Parts: sequence; C-alpha cells; structure tokens
Amino acid sequence: MPNGVILLLAAGLGLLVGAWATAAFFNYERKRERDVVLPPLTDDQVTASPILDSLPQDYIIIEKSGKVSRASTRAYSYGIVNDDEVIRAEFTRLINAAHSDGLIHGQEIRMKRSTLTEDVESRLIVRSAPMNGGRVLVLFEDSTTRLRLEEARRDFTANVSHELKSPIGSISLLSETIADSADDPDAVRHFSSQLMTESRRLGVLVQELIQLSRLQEGDAFRTSELVSIDDVVAEAMDRVSVEADTRDVTLVTGGTQGLYVYGDQAMLTTAVRNLIDNAVRYSHLHGRVSMGISTHDGLVSIAVVDQGEGIAPDQKDRVFERFYRGDKARSRETGGSGLGLSIVKHVVADHGGRMSLWSTPGQGSTFTILLPEANRPQAEALEQEAVTEEPETNE
Repeated sequence: MPNGVILLLAAGLGLLVGAWATAAFFNYERKRERDVVLPPLTDDQVTASPILDSLPQDYIIIEKSGKVSRASTRAYSYGIVNDDEVIRAEFTRLINAAHSDGLIHGQEIRMKRSTLTEDVESRLIVRSAPMNGGRVLVLFEDSTTRLRLEEARRDFTANVSHELKSPIGSISLLSETIADSADDPDAVRHFSSQLMTESRRLGVLVQELIQLSRLQEGDAFRTSELVSIDDVVAEAMDRVSVEADTRDVTLVTGGTQGLYVYGDQAMLTTAVRNLIDNAVRYSHLHGRVSMGISTHDGLVSIAVVDQGEGIAPDQKDRVFERFYRGDKARSRETGGSGLGLSIVKHVVADHGGRMSLWSTPGQGSTFTILLPEANRPQAEALEQEAVTEEPETNE
C-alpha cells in the first residue's frame, strides 16, 4: 500500500479518536454535575429574600450567637450595624428583650447618625421579634419627616388659631373702648390708631396665609418676565424702612448692580422684603442689616446679614417651617406672623433657586437667596424678536 494512503488513513483515525475522546469528556462532566448533591435550601432561605425585599421597613437579622447574618444597607449607613455586630445600645436592648421572653417589642428611638454637632436627630420606629433557631428580626423605619410633618400640622393649627385670636380680640376690645370714649376725642384718636394697627396686622396675616397656600400649589406664577434685581431690592428696602426706623436699625446695601433674573417681580420683592423684615426684627436696637448682591457661576446671590442672636444648629432645618419659632418669648416681642421664611422658601423654589443659611448663636445670621441669572441683552433681544414676530391685525 502506498505510503501516502497509509498516512491519510492514520490521520483520519487520529481525528476519529480525538472526537470520541472529546465527546466522552463532556459526557463525563455532565454526568458528574448531575451526580453532585447540593444541600437543600431551608424554608427561611427560600422565603426570607422576597419577604424582606417587599417590606417598607429596613431590617436586621441577628443569629443566636449575636452576629448579624443579614441587614439592609441603611442599617450600615445609619451606623447601627458594623462588622456584623449591632453597635447601638438602644437596638441591643430590644434584641435582648426578644431573646429573653420571645415576645415582640417596639420603641421609638431618637439617635444621631454621626457624632457631628450639627447632625440632625433621626427618629426611628423600631420593632424586634423572635424567629426560629433563636434568631431575632429587627424592623426599623425612619419616621423623622413624617413625625415632623405631623407636629408641624398640629403647630400650624394651634398657631394660626392663636395668631388670628390675638388681633381679633384686640379689635373687639378697642372697638368697645372707642364706643365708650365717644365724648373724648383724644382717647378716640389714640384707640383708633391702635385699632388700625391691629387691623393691618390681621390683614397681613390673612394675606400671607393666602399667599402661602397659593405658593404651595407648585405653580405660583403663570408668566415669567425679565426682573431687575436692583428694582426688587430697592422696593423691598423701601417697604421695610419704616419698621427699621422704628427699631433704629440701619439698612445698608452693596454689591454688583445691573443683575437680572426671570420670574415674577412682585413675588421676588415679597421674598426679599420678608428676609429684610425678619433681619430687622431680630437685630439688636441700633444695629445694622446689610444686603449684598453678587453673581457667580450663573447664579445671582442676594445675601441678608443681621446682627441678631443667631440660630441654634438644631433649629436651622426648621426655621423655614410655617409658624416655627425657636424662641417663642422673643417672637412675641418682635411680632410677625411666623410665615415669612416659609414664603421665602416657596418663592425661591418656584423660581428655580435655593436658599442657604449661615448662623452662629451670638453672631447673627446670613440668609442667602440663589437664583439663576438671566442674560439681559439676550433676554431683551428675544423679547424684541417676539414682539416683532407678532402678526398684525387689520381692524
């Protein structure tokens, strides 16, 4: 047989052997995989994942040994769990209680997420319940915002009743006094002046309540126009000048002129006036309130600086709430409705801006409005173009 034929037959036989060996190897691997016996999943493992993932609360599962076998991300970010251990004593007490008596325990826990002095206190609703095998399930929910809203709602009802009752009672009493003093012109003039003051106070309160309700609808103004910050500041300062003179507080303005934003001039003026009025009321007699206007990174900054008592760190997040007053005795002395800063917050948000607050007790406060800056030449050109393109009407 020729050598070439022999070589060809050998090569073919080699290919067949290689194919058979490969097929045998894969068959062996598949059989081995089928023969491997995996430990069965426990009922807890099968049902725990979907149940825990569907719960609105965050969770921690603690083994009988005290180690954490599973926990939600928030348990770690809130500093409750670290290195598979529960490190908060408040949680540990609830866990131990469920271990010892096998009952469900619940508690509201107040805690700070860090050791920072300005960190806001969180209010957690926590429940612990025993599980099979000596384990304990802890469910917790951060109810800080919900509880604060409930408190704000109760405070709002109580405060608005009080704020309305005071001027209404004064008006009623002054009216009776005027009627009884009809024969005394000097007394009538004196009490009439007080009556007008209380009437204005009541009118301002009602107007601010209406305005705040309108602002909370989310679309406070239907049209947006080019607004001069210089005009806003000038009008706001003029409206507060009488109050400032009464309290002997000097008003000072400075900074960049000729800045513009888009929005509603009346609402922006109200917001700035409320900030200045608040600063005047909480400044010391013979003090000074300064306003600084500037622009940076496309934002117009309107900063109002007072020389008052300042605001405590734990009150900074609440000063923009309706009727919230940190020092109620001081608030009665200064007057005001308690709605001013809440109105400012909503006006600024409706204009696409934001508020910032710097304050240190004993050193005063700085409230800053930040608004998107408008390019005046470009805006005026667009407005002119829009006017030019309006179709002519033939009468």
